[in-house]
Amino acid sequence: MAFIQCDFYSEILGTRTSLNAVIPLRDESGQEHPREMPEQYPVMFLLHGLHSNYSAWSRYSSVERYANERGLAVVMPDAGRSFYTNMRYGYRYFDFFSQELPEVANCLFPLSRDRSQRFIAGLSMGGYGAFKLALSHPEQYAAAASLSGALSLTEIEDPESLLPEWPIIFGDNSKIEHSENDLLNLARRYHERQPFPLRLFQCCGTEDFLYQSNQHFLKNGKELGLDLHYEESSGGHEWQYWDEQIKRVIEWLPIDSGERKTV
Repeated sequence: MAFIQCDFYSEILGTRTSLNAVIPLRDESGQEHPREMPEQYPVMFLLHGLHSNYSAWSRYSSVERYANERGLAVVMPDAGRSFYTNMRYGYRYFDFFSQELPEVANCLFPLSRDRSQRFIAGLSMGGYGAFKLALSHPEQYAAAASLSGALSLTEIEDPESLLPEWPIIFGDNSKIEHSENDLLNLARRYHERQPFPLRLFQCCGTEDFLYQSNQHFLKNGKELGLDLHYEESSGGHEWQYWDEQIKRVIEWLPIDSGERKTV
């Protein structure tokens, strides 16, 4: 597995940003063949939470090992504290993640361009971002996963105590419902159109402060008929839980081993 740290200039953000990536260098027998680079790898874009950055997943979890076992490339970009949103007063992070980042990653790494082999996941703020991006652009991803995601912003009491930048990012809190920042609104729009099949994986620890937010999204998502797989177990908003669950997510992904062709 190659671990790559990358710094590049974003045209959309108008500033430099960073990402980490892990690229598998093994064939199906498990032997390393660094000179036989595959033509394309299935890829998961993996998003961080509010209180961390692009380095968190590689520092606090074993995602590199889990991904290598399935021949999966993982791209871990930085989003600051943006909630993966075009901020009311600030950077256009949603446009960056939906438009620019996929193309930059495709240029830098041997990633599959086949939608069926492109996935997105994240924890907490990143779980919100993963579902937001997938529901808004189902043409880009076959599956999305949220680990302890902030999936129902309208259910969060006193949001500015959680995120002082809330008015800068979202503006008036009363205008989130039925907007492009409301995941259930995006889910309803997706359900009405259903242009592409989209698999969703949702999990949350029963001791997590976002548990009720997850239950709210789960109930409404199931009523809409989303292809939503849900798991819960004992756990809080913590890396021990997320490390266990990202392994489950990677096992769940519909990865096609035939996609990895050597040249």
